Amino acid sequence: MTSSRTFKPSGSSDANFYRLFDIFALFLAFQCSALFYGFELTPFYMVAILSVALSYMYSAELFSTYRSWRAGKFKTMVLCAWGSLAVAFTFLFFVSFAFKFTDDFSRIGLGLWFLLSVTFLYAWRLVVHAYKRNRRKLGMNLRNVAIIGATESAVYLYDEITKNDELGFKFLGFYDDRKPERLFENSKKHELEGKIQHAVDAARSGEISVLYIALPMKADKRIAEILSQLGDTTVDVHIIPDFLLSNLIHARIEHVGDVDTLSVFESPFIGAREFIKRTEDIVVASIILLLISPILIAIAVAVKFTSKGPVIFKQDRYGLDGRRIKVWKFRSMTVTENSDVVTQATKNDARITPLGGFLRRTSLDELPQFINVLKGDMSIVGPRPHAVAHNEEYRKKVDFYMFRHKAKPGITGWAQINGWRGETDTLNKMEKRVEFDLHYIKHWSLWLDVKIIFMTIFKGFKNDNAY
Repeated sequence: MTSSRTFKPSGSSDANFYRLFDIFALFLAFQCSALFYGFELTPFYMVAILSVALSYMYSAELFSTYRSWRAGKFKTMVLCAWGSLAVAFTFLFFVSFAFKFTDDFSRIGLGLWFLLSVTFLYAWRLVVHAYKRNRRKLGMNLRNVAIIGATESAVYLYDEITKNDELGFKFLGFYDDRKPERLFENSKKHELEGKIQHAVDAARSGEISVLYIALPMKADKRIAEILSQLGDTTVDVHIIPDFLLSNLIHARIEHVGDVDTLSVFESPFIGAREFIKRTEDIVVASIILLLISPILIAIAVAVKFTSKGPVIFKQDRYGLDGRRIKVWKFRSMTVTENSDVVTQATKNDARITPLGGFLRRTSLDELPQFINVLKGDMSIVGPRPHAVAHNEEYRKKVDFYMFRHKAKPGITGWAQINGWRGETDTLNKMEKRVEFDLHYIKHWSLWLDVKIIFMTIFKGFKNDNAY
């Protein structure tokens, strides 16, 4: 049996270069801090260097730090590197604490090492980025790109090319054979450079370096014909799927024996990612519960003595893969609805107690959900869980609504920090919430979770739309 060669993973041709320079930057930063502060290279420091280097390389892979950044942003690349560095030094802290050799380190020396590492990781990337950008401004290292197909996805690709000059792409034009009234769909501001055959001829003559095919997928025979004609060229060819373009959930290549398959609806939390996500949940939830335990006790006492009923309200929600879970909240109403018909809380809702109104506006009623996180029913970050009755209602009205359950429900989420929380009194509000939830699932990373957690601290707890 031969191995499948239909697809292969995409990576950066400079990835090994970047890895080597990152390790060099970490070691150089350590040597500079040792020389500046004057501490000796003991076996404990050797362990520290190895721990930071190995954990940095591991976390850098999780942050996708070494993917192809020709099609990315310099700022994001630097943030990924810094995020990996923060994880590496956090790991060093826990290792040194667990094995009780923190006293063998110079805290100022380690702090200087960290700051110099931050500086060096940024500095060498900035030099390389400036060098490449200047070459591209001079017309060097540019790649001529063209798009076959005047579709909505083609226009979206064109917008990304034009607003990201660091890509080093020179756009030559759109090519299509269809009638003018069928072109560009929602955009009429673009014009054709020529027919599809003109693009094929330009590719054969070496005028085009990269060719994107953005025809509707129903034109499979035409696409196959174009690919056949491009078979005797050296142009790089990419196909942009016209259908479900924005709804591919964590798409990746899978293999069934020698057959390659493209997953389009799949949870991102599989394999090592599931382990990383669960570790993140346990560590963060444990720390937060330890810190807020006095607040939990105070709120529980206040709820008990200000209104009749249980302190904790456990409501049925959909969890991972649509399985029912019991979500814990401090009771904020005089009723505890958990039936097939649930009326959402609205402004000046008579069912909400005076204390409950405060708890809901500040999200303090949701603090018991950190216990759900430890139990494994929920995550720190993820789509907010809706009542079962609301799921059954909106799954019929909002496209791809149930794909929210490809991830565990979260205490906070991408939709919440972007203002889409609280009452969903219109279909548009629910559609926007689902849109942001699916964006989170599609683009999940450890860095994104860290970003959402910090944004929640500063802007996510209080919201005028929460009643």
